Amino acid sequence: MIDKLAFVHPTAKIGQNVTIGPWTYIGENVEIGDDTWISSHVVVKGPTVIGKGNRIFQFASVGEECQDKKYAGEQTRLIIGDNNIIRESVTIHRGTTQDNNETRIGSNCLFMAYVHIAHDCVVGNNVIMANNASIAGHVHVGDWVILGGMTGVHQFVRIGNHAFTAGASLILQDVPPFVMAAGSPAAPRGLNLEGLKRRGFSKESQRAILNAYKAVFRKSLTIEEANAEVSDMAEKDENVKAFMAFINHPGRGIIR
Repeated sequence: MIDKLAFVHPTAKIGQNVTIGPWTYIGENVEIGDDTWISSHVVVKGPTVIGKGNRIFQFASVGEECQDKKYAGEQTRLIIGDNNIIRESVTIHRGTTQDNNETRIGSNCLFMAYVHIAHDCVVGNNVIMANNASIAGHVHVGDWVILGGMTGVHQFVRIGNHAFTAGASLILQDVPPFVMAAGSPAAPRGLNLEGLKRRGFSKESQRAILNAYKAVFRKSLTIEEANAEVSDMAEKDENVKAFMAFINHPGRGIIR
């Protein structure tokens, strides 16, 4: 149902069983998937593609031009998956030509009130960003990540799968998979073991990841020395392999 007080641009493509509330603006080149619910006073600008079953609450701004001064009106886009919850006053910006021309968000995510997702970010599946968490341009967030309220993430930072940040953390460098980070600037505070338990990681895999974590963060080893120490575990456990691969990937460096 589209409320008579909503504005929907003639080029917008609206799926089946979509609800659009009063005083909501759906702009040019917007696609909205089936069973999506959009509250009142929402702005969606394109090019933007929104998948199925999403819920977007009042005063959210989705697909707006980015705040990068290099942006010059190019036709970049925003891609959003399925079954996401986008709460009040969330802002999500389109990409830039300096990256892949798009901002991309996965499925089954929860973005609480006042979250900001900047241009060219890539956000995985099952991500939770608590109130006022903000990620700057070009940030990559893996699957099952939880960013605590008021977490701030520097541009170009990567956050690995199943990582967790405490409230008001300042993330200036990459956070490896499975790691809990806290502080300003953030430092590693252990593994997200509770999250791994909830998601069905075996005890053997949890122990292997913990041993790899200790090699990197608690033994004062260089990355090369840590690679050598956990090489056998990485061959036997795919999660340890992924953990070490992330750490060895060139980026902003990892939190230490």
